[in-house]
Amino acid sequence: MFSIGDFAKHGRVSVRMLRHYDAIGLLRPAHVDPFSGYRSYTGDQLARLNRVIALKDLGFTLTQVQEILDAEIGVGELRGMLRLRRAELEAAIAADETRLKAVEARLRSIESEGSMPSEDVVVKSLPAVRVAELTGTAGGYVNEEIGPVVQGLYKDLFGALGPITPSGPLIAYYEDDADGERVLIHAAVPISAETDGTEGFSTVRLAEVATAATILHRGSMETVLSSYQALAKWVDAHGYRSNGPAREFYLECPADGDQWVTELQQPITKA
Repeated sequence: MFSIGDFAKHGRVSVRMLRHYDAIGLLRPAHVDPFSGYRSYTGDQLARLNRVIALKDLGFTLTQVQEILDAEIGVGELRGMLRLRRAELEAAIAADETRLKAVEARLRSIESEGSMPSEDVVVKSLPAVRVAELTGTAGGYVNEEIGPVVQGLYKDLFGALGPITPSGPLIAYYEDDADGERVLIHAAVPISAETDGTEGFSTVRLAEVATAATILHRGSMETVLSSYQALAKWVDAHGYRSNGPAREFYLECPADGDQWVTELQQPITKA
């Protein structure tokens, strides 16, 4: 038998917590001295304590924890419940991280208001290029909508390329869908090999662009908002307007997304 202090030490919880669990009937001591009121616990009770803490830390209320444990579910079922709950929490954390990055991108855009990165914008022509591409749609121009679609398209595209070797950096470009409510996404890669239309992708020739405003974005595409807005402000301030879909020219794409280098290319014409 362990005193409440020793049991708390072995279970890595506080004495106050054990007293609370006793009060609500979640984990009662094995023995309570009728004269002193001292609580004593057995080593076997550590198993229930471990379950209580694991379920509580995964977001279950103490009432739910008690219902789960009182149902005397098996170890396998409990393990399955914990894995499911862990997956839910991991998905929630990932969603929160995505929202945080979006907030940070908006904050950078707000902080850069009033500045005009004229030295960062380069006006040039874009040569025609023959590409293999796949297309898909997203619900809007937000990273959490576009990102998964682009990634999926490129995964499928490289699977369809087979032995065909890309002849240049990846290119993505976006257009409004016919109904104007969705975004048509083109995931493309330059190729020089001959194709016969049976490869599982479309072969398209992107026309030469006589004049395009370009800017380099360094970092993850999740932080591209401020670069896109800087380019848009420059185009408007210098008397131009867009003249076709913007392109993303992925110059460097290491495993660490924060080290990416992408040239944003906006075809322009005089307003």
